[in-house]
Amino acid sequence: MSEGTFNYQARASESSLFRNGRLYTTRDIDGNEVGTVGVEMEPHQLQVLDARQFRGPDRRTLDRNGFELIDCPLRDPDLDFFDSRIVVDRYYDECAEVIRNATGASQVFAFDHNVRSSDTKLRHQRLVGGQEIQNPARMVHGDYTLWSGPERLRAFAKPPTIADTYRSRLEEGDTLLSPVDIDQALESGRFALINLWRNIAKDPVARDPMALCDAQTIDPDDLVVFEVQYHDRVGENYTTKFSDRHQWNTYPGLTREEGLLIKQWDSAGPMARSDGATGDAAEPESPCTCSFHTAFSDPATPEDAPNRLSIEVRCIVIY
Repeated sequence: MSEGTFNYQARASESSLFRNGRLYTTRDIDGNEVGTVGVEMEPHQLQVLDARQFRGPDRRTLDRNGFELIDCPLRDPDLDFFDSRIVVDRYYDECAEVIRNATGASQVFAFDHNVRSSDTKLRHQRLVGGQEIQNPARMVHGDYTLWSGPERLRAFAKPPTIADTYRSRLEEGDTLLSPVDIDQALESGRFALINLWRNIAKDPVARDPMALCDAQTIDPDDLVVFEVQYHDRVGENYTTKFSDRHQWNTYPGLTREEGLLIKQWDSAGPMARSDGATGDAAEPESPCTCSFHTAFSDPATPEDAPNRLSIEVRCIVIY
């Protein structure tokens, strides 16, 4: 067990499941933050469990806890992750296959990615054919909401925008998914948004490691909608207020040969219902809705520890 600093939204903030315009960030065309409103962080020093120690029935899984560690060596260990075109052309299919095998889903498509580094020399360096390298996200959050999860799925029935990295894989006018597939997933099926997170440095992760909150310890009253105002659209995340129910986990020393699956949204989860009033803990037999996550600062990290360098690829999953 280790300890770390976690940045939560202030406890005085009003809980919200839907957009109210009180908490948002504005981002430029590269996805970089250029201003915020209503964001008030409260740091909390918390214990973090070593998730590697849990085995057998206690092993952390995507369906129950919202995250899962798997072995998935790179097909090409020399893949150039600093070239966005190579990532899209050669790594997206690899990620989709990994998630398809892990979930048993019928359709999986990678559609977006971020490269992050804690190395100040790499910050604002632009990927070849892509956006800038970003800092590790140090705010407790989930990537989708009751509105933005289904809305992201609906967008795949439209031609991609200039900001959509997957557009280079489609013919002009084509869409990633058909309206029929999307309607079925929304009305009677199940869809999910799942990230494949990977360390792409040669050294195991030591600085700014990932922490993941057990979905069974999250309650809807913890949530606060966090708008993300891009240059061409508005997205939504959930940030959260502190609760002593939250149970945090990490996988020390993540290597390039491992993959961390992080559930961002699952339409079969209790919190994904139209009113969002039911938490995952109330219905443990159902797949969980999402896992909140963040990079955290571990005071035990040596000063000469290598900088983190990672990639996360987002995938749409249809069961």
